[in-house]
Amino acid sequence: MSDAAPVARVSELLARPSAGGAVRVRGWLRTARHAKNLSFLEISDGSCFATIQAVASPELDHYESVVAGLGTGCAVEVEGELVESPGKGQRYELHATRVELVGGVDDDYPLQKKRHSFEYLRTIAHLRPRTNTFGAVLRVRHAAARAIHDFFDERGFVLLQSPIITTSDAEGAGEMFAIEGAEDFFGREARLTVSGQLEAEMVALALERVYTFGPTFRAENSNTSRHLAEFWMIEPEVAFCELDGLVELTVDFLRFVLRRILDERGDDMAFFDQRIDKGVIERLEHVVDADFERLTYTDAISLLEQSGQSFEHSVSWGMDLQSEHERYLAEEKIGRPVVVTDYPAAVKAFYMYLNDDERTVRAMDVLVPRVGEIVGGAQREHRVDVLRRRILEAGLSDEEYWWYLDLRRYGSVPHAGFGLGFERLVQFATGMANIRDVIPFPRVPGYAEF
Repeated sequence: MSDAAPVARVSELLARPSAGGAVRVRGWLRTARHAKNLSFLEISDGSCFATIQAVASPELDHYESVVAGLGTGCAVEVEGELVESPGKGQRYELHATRVELVGGVDDDYPLQKKRHSFEYLRTIAHLRPRTNTFGAVLRVRHAAARAIHDFFDERGFVLLQSPIITTSDAEGAGEMFAIEGAEDFFGREARLTVSGQLEAEMVALALERVYTFGPTFRAENSNTSRHLAEFWMIEPEVAFCELDGLVELTVDFLRFVLRRILDERGDDMAFFDQRIDKGVIERLEHVVDADFERLTYTDAISLLEQSGQSFEHSVSWGMDLQSEHERYLAEEKIGRPVVVTDYPAAVKAFYMYLNDDERTVRAMDVLVPRVGEIVGGAQREHRVDVLRRRILEAGLSDEEYWWYLDLRRYGSVPHAGFGLGFERLVQFATGMANIRDVIPFPRVPGYAEF
């Protein structure tokens, strides 16, 4: 058995109640500063935002041949004594007794100790997780994903893996990627899915509570900071549930996930608050703690019409709310998260429950500051005659949705669900300006590298 000290993560070392003892760490050098009599190695292993500094003296074996030549990006293993650090901004440091170079770097290593633009970092997506910003983004993504699974698991939901390849259009108007050769292989046209909702409805009408969490695809030629061609969606579906129950579930969900991020990723969130978006922590705390305002679409239109604001998109009943309208309501007029319900049927999908006025549907959008809509959902139409009519009005074939109609003929019940773009949630939580910078490998028009 080896006499070497056990390997410890940087996060574990920094959380220790006291210094002392031999430890061993592995990671990559953020910086390497070589003074006359000492070398200072700043080591990151990705386990937390902070690094740990290793101090190496010339008395070490291979100091001149190994340590003195170390630079940014090198992979190292360092063993030594954990001691209280005399330097500011760090609790402990490592007095090295052994330094091993595991992987060196060539002279053209692109991540030197300087600021790089996010646009440039997208061109080296294989290396950008090593930066402060993207290490923090990925840890927040992880905390958010784990919180999502915990939230649903604690409430008795079953995770459903819905298909990526589909022959139906869940939205009724979505731009979908066609799969070349699908007709020969499947015997009919097939596309990449824009949603797992329809499949979630099928299973919810047997297990009552299910959710999907998987990749979805849109072929829209959009180059905005809010859109991706490939993104991840969270879509719960609940049987015996109407709109009021869905609103309650959605609000609880957002509060739970954002609270977890704040509690578990305080170091990363402090970085985002200081360097990326001043006030992001306060904004998340506000969403977690605030009462959510609820108003109908008709009331929202009235507030916008009476606002005296000069919007780029003019306001009138029947239009779909734009981001500028949503942000005005959440940021300025109401000043807290808003749940807007009962949208015009003409601007919503065919599967949403038609209200008695035959003009509006039981849809809901949750609006938050800086982003606007973050969650969209609806009570589903469970009446077979109304659903068939809505399918035909949408220009779709009721024959293609025979199985969806069957669900309304065989033990149908009121049911509801929402959809949340995972990257939109991470963007809101971190304050990152561009959604391409909260997913490891963005897919957008003209770009599908790595």
